[in-house]
Amino acid sequence: MSTPPSTEQQAREQDLVDRVVRSFDDTPDPRLKEVMQALTRHLHAFLREVRPTEAEWQAGIDFLTAAGHITDDRRQEFILLSDVLGASMQTIAINNEAYGDATEATVFGPFFVDGSPRVEAGGDIAQGAAGEPCWVEGTVTDTDGRPVAGARIEVWEADDDGFYDVQYDDDRTAARGHLLSGPDGSYSFWAITPTPYPIPHDGPVGRMLAATGRSPMRASHLHFMVTAPGLRTLVTHIFVEGDELLDRDSVFGVKDSLVKRFDRQPAGTATPGGREVDGTWSRVRFDIVLAPA
Repeated sequence: MSTPPSTEQQAREQDLVDRVVRSFDDTPDPRLKEVMQALTRHLHAFLREVRPTEAEWQAGIDFLTAAGHITDDRRQEFILLSDVLGASMQTIAINNEAYGDATEATVFGPFFVDGSPRVEAGGDIAQGAAGEPCWVEGTVTDTDGRPVAGARIEVWEADDDGFYDVQYDDDRTAARGHLLSGPDGSYSFWAITPTPYPIPHDGPVGRMLAATGRSPMRASHLHFMVTAPGLRTLVTHIFVEGDELLDRDSVFGVKDSLVKRFDRQPAGTATPGGREVDGTWSRVRFDIVLAPA
């Protein structure tokens, strides 16, 4: 254990904290003032607890610089960093307070893309993505049990090789799409059975995980974002019951209520809508409950 700093040294350090905090006293926006002064206090508390060397400080700057350099319109390394530190899930917890039996939210992830193709009820979002076919169905209701018609349901997932379409270099669109709930709140579509995959770990976040002995693997999941007028936007996943990674998800996104049974169907089993499937397929039900806005 290192020797505690002297009383004089502590006073010098505290004086600096106080001066930096006071520098934001005249910030016109009250919320910005609150954020900047709290950030200053907590950042300096971290520095005074850890007491980094100047070389360690430089390593931190280099890490953030590398995260900036690898970030582009297809990859957001800072979201990955937020995810693996649990900051994303903490922010979600703060902003999605429990309300009745509303479906729980979880991390957004770095691979959502606007402008996904529209599919009709019973349509296929896979669009050629590798993987076992999976039938997904459910309803969208509010917390009073009333059906929500016309809710926009965005869905996206990784393929069987563990990659999202945006991770390929050929501009493909696959394993993502959106649909609208019906008059009775029902929805259904074909996707692919989720499988585990690693978050991108060829950059600074991946090197940090390796240095700390942590795995980059995510538990198998299917992303949802559900929006409807007057109701809270829901960003969530569903996870595969029995996945061995449920308690070791690299971004802390798993919640018990979001773990669902994906029932595997033997080859030759009749499918909804009569789709011909060569081999096994799975099916899952996910009933979505939206909280008031």
